[in-house]
Amino acid sequence: MATCALAAPLATLAASPPPAKSSLAPARHASPEARLIEVYRLIRAGDTRQALARAEALAQDVPNFQLAQLVYGDLLLTRRGKLGPLEAAPSELPASAASNWAQLRREAAVRLAALTERPPAQTVPRQFVDLPTSTRHAIAVDASRSRLYLFENNAQGLRLVADHYVSLGRLGVDKKEQGDQRTPLGVYFITSRLEGRQLKDFYGPGALTLNYPNEYDRRRGKTGSGIWLHGVPPENYARTPQSTDGCVVLANDDLTRLLSEVSPRRTPVVITPKIEWVAQSQTEQERTAARAMVEQWRKARSRGDMARLMSFYSPQFTSGNADLAQWSKTLSRELNAAGGRESELKELSILSWRDTSEVLVVTFGEVLKGQRSGPMKRQYWGKEGGQWKIFFEGVIG
Repeated sequence: MATCALAAPLATLAASPPPAKSSLAPARHASPEARLIEVYRLIRAGDTRQALARAEALAQDVPNFQLAQLVYGDLLLTRRGKLGPLEAAPSELPASAASNWAQLRREAAVRLAALTERPPAQTVPRQFVDLPTSTRHAIAVDASRSRLYLFENNAQGLRLVADHYVSLGRLGVDKKEQGDQRTPLGVYFITSRLEGRQLKDFYGPGALTLNYPNEYDRRRGKTGSGIWLHGVPPENYARTPQSTDGCVVLANDDLTRLLSEVSPRRTPVVITPKIEWVAQSQTEQERTAARAMVEQWRKARSRGDMARLMSFYSPQFTSGNADLAQWSKTLSRELNAAGGRESELKELSILSWRDTSEVLVVTFGEVLKGQRSGPMKRQYWGKEGGQWKIFFEGVIG
């Protein structure tokens, strides 16, 4: 009788085309996940002898990989009987072990699903509307797949370069308050990099902190803090899919790659229930419209046209302790200080988010004519009565 580690993944394999050979790397230098998927492929092909040998090698090489150990145990059990599904945990297991059993079953299923149902070629998550080449990477997390996708950005656009299994909140996603053990959904940015020596072993080789709650979260009354991308203790290879207090947790080898490649402050991180993959050309219309809107705001500001400029702001605008009336005075002082000099927007970034409403997250450097640098600013635009309005604006660096 087979246990959780084999039943659901084999059902996924049976219903899906097999992964391309290039994604299956059985050699011992390959990633533990790739080696595990190769074991499943061998089982599907009916080669249980070779599958057992590969599973035994993986279990020996990565002894803290719980799922691999369970698969190896399952394969040993198949020597005694028929391989078949087992939908519920064995009755003799204590409650705590049964819960972990179910989580490992889920881990096996999401790992395999993410590798058999690949993103369509030349597509990106819909949220990445416009990124400057100075933003070298972008990250998207698909909660339905327990998967993190890493993109490299250049003049030709975004290119998927890696994806990794991740663990999310114990009670799921859509964080609303402190301590609810949920992972937030939205558009965030990496704010800092924490080295392993600064942290307890619990966090692995380090962490990347996120700006949760962002201004859209605060507007909706969401609370909490300390949402990070981080690793696992040395005794673990990975955590089960829903086992964190809200953070996004990776295997230590995968996190090490992120720590070495992505840049704080510039790297966006989208966390979504399910990624909507679109061709990069499909975002062109939204990109053109968003750029034109931001350009109109820039022109009004450069001309010192306060009436036109204020028409871009929401009556519910806030920035720190300032409401719209106070912000109007701030803008007036800034325009007077600019002395009529035109401003230019550098490194413009536009990301979108849609749930109960539509939001654009716009980041740019504002440089006055005759100057070489200026402040980095971020705006949040929301739809109000069918019109885009700025409900937050502030300097971020």
